[in-house]
Amino acid sequence: MKIRPLHQGDLDAAADNDFRAFSWPSAADREEWGHRAARSVRDGLYLGGFDGDRLVASARILDLAQWWHGRAVPMAGIAGVSVAPEDRGRGAGRRIMAAVLERCGALGSPLSVLFPATTPLYREFGWEHAGAQHVIGLAAEGLRTLAAEPVPVRRPGPQDAAEVAAVLRRVHAAAADCGPLDWGEDEWRLRLDEPGGRFRYLADDGFLSYRWIRDGAALEVDKLVAGSERTLRALWAIVGSGSSIARTVEVRAAPHDPVLWLVRERPDDEVRRHPWMLRVVDAPAAVAARGFPAGVDVSAPLVIEDPLCPGNTGSWRLTVSGGAGGLEPAGAAAERAVRLGPRGLAALYAGAPVGVLRRSGLLGGGDPGTDAALGAAFGGVPFTLDAF
Repeated sequence: MKIRPLHQGDLDAAADNDFRAFSWPSAADREEWGHRAARSVRDGLYLGGFDGDRLVASARILDLAQWWHGRAVPMAGIAGVSVAPEDRGRGAGRRIMAAVLERCGALGSPLSVLFPATTPLYREFGWEHAGAQHVIGLAAEGLRTLAAEPVPVRRPGPQDAAEVAAVLRRVHAAAADCGPLDWGEDEWRLRLDEPGGRFRYLADDGFLSYRWIRDGAALEVDKLVAGSERTLRALWAIVGSGSSIARTVEVRAAPHDPVLWLVRERPDDEVRRHPWMLRVVDAPAAVAARGFPAGVDVSAPLVIEDPLCPGNTGSWRLTVSGGAGGLEPAGAAAERAVRLGPRGLAALYAGAPVGVLRRSGLLGGGDPGTDAALGAAFGGVPFTLDAF
């Protein structure tokens, strides 16, 4: 199988393979895919594997960033990994993922994220489960009365893409969030210009995007972020104003979203969890780029074994101080060094408890002191509001 970047003339075959793999919910979704696929082709970020002239497998790489404790880290999102049905089980998926990982390294992306349809393939290449997109069901009636005072809002258009992106960045940075995606201005310009029935509102320190679903029986909030209680209440009250028609609201939210503490009644939460996997492609760069808790001051020896990303392999000294971190070569491995492979490194970076990693066989070595240091440095609850 020969692997190369797709050309514009390959997109019909790529669309057919993706339809066979994932289906298209609607004609609008197919059109939206076409716009994004064409942009990936333009940027050389849509890879295809060919048997002669026939497209067998493909995958798109998205040039994104992801927030980690209040800092945006460059990240390669992997989307649309598909193999033609008649070619499955022959190693095409492995070959396309090997090419994808190599391309991520060439792009200089310290991290990579994907939403898996299967787990074993991606674990083989060093991705590991890290966080999730949470969809939480709320009663619409309970949202209508949340507003305490009016907040100026407006309906943004494509010309407001830079401001929308800036507001989201300020909110995620101030909240020290772990996991949310940063799409950048170009993607927001496209989103704010596309049809699809979404209603959007922009405040000085907040943003709301929602739509009707289930033929008007419910509302879906795909993004609501705010930097203050005042704006948070005002935006949720806009959603709740539809409660005379909609009985329920499906919200893409953090598992610790403030709205869960604002609503008056909160019976059993209805939560759907869509997991995503993380790969640390460049460990020193990933540690240097992310944020850490300002009050943490730790040092710990690490030994990483990563045959697919050899730049990660070696003995390292992790230091965290003043909200910043570093990973420096340490020469000979320390006696109490923590030992990790790529999957354990990804899960640790994402905030998985060290004890969980030990019991799952993803982390070894070290001692109670290093465990406490790593937990204090990396601990968190990662989430995304978006998927791809």
